[in-house]
Amino acid sequence: FTPIVDDPYFFGQIAAANALSDVYAMGGKPLTAMNIVCFPAKEVSKDILKEILHGGLDKIHEAGAILVGGHSVEDPEIKYGLSVTGIVHPKKILTNAGAKVGDILILTKPIGIGVIATAIKANLASYEAIKKLINIAATLNDKVTKVMHFFSIHACTDVTGFGLAGHLLEMAIASKKEIEIWAENVPIIPEALEYASMGLIPAGSYANKHFCENLVEINEKIPLPKIDLLFDAQTSGGLIIALPEKEANNCLKRLKEEGIKEANIIGQVLKEHQKGKIKII
Repeated sequence: FTPIVDDPYFFGQIAAANALSDVYAMGGKPLTAMNIVCFPAKEVSKDILKEILHGGLDKIHEAGAILVGGHSVEDPEIKYGLSVTGIVHPKKILTNAGAKVGDILILTKPIGIGVIATAIKANLASYEAIKKLINIAATLNDKVTKVMHFFSIHACTDVTGFGLAGHLLEMAIASKKEIEIWAENVPIIPEALEYASMGLIPAGSYANKHFCENLVEINEKIPLPKIDLLFDAQTSGGLIIALPEKEANNCLKRLKEEGIKEANIIGQVLKEHQKGKIKII
């Protein structure tokens, strides 16, 4: 994807963490990665490309994987990502289709990355907000996966371009369930709420809301900026975990002990629903 921060090294870190997250969301361990790069070599210094790749490589190594090659294309717009291969036990593969009635939902990172990225483009983001975005988006979801191995996880997905509500709707559809989101419990980056109140909402978030509207019921008392954030398109967001209610508090405690301080219980799987539905209260 295209840069969401100005620093090329941190852009490389975020892009790599985003790609690696797909393997973590399935309960797996990344083994190898290949760079995928689009770069305007005639207009932009190759030192920028070097820093992007350096950031990506450091994140790959942090994940315990190795870089085995890549592909590059000359393009007028900078883009970077990875093709990642991982490993998981065939009987322990996690998908978004296994949520069960009564399951509790845990989100492991705060949302609001898309809104802050929009504020950066408008030169309105504070230094603190940019620092938080980088710290959150560049953090691997590897510790979450390690914790999940100790619990009876029924379903899991990462939060990326479709936003929190969009990815939970995917889980609801795949699992044929009605899922309830407790808006007050959802961890949000404070600056993102401020910028959302100013109207700094990325176009992708509006598209997410429009795409989901027929299968989402929203309590009219929830403030509009918070609703917008629930549909905010994320980059390298956290994981959503569905697990039995009796295990949820212990899982949350274990996540926080591993340093995942902003993880929180955000909702529950209510009942069977043939088409899948989200209820936001």
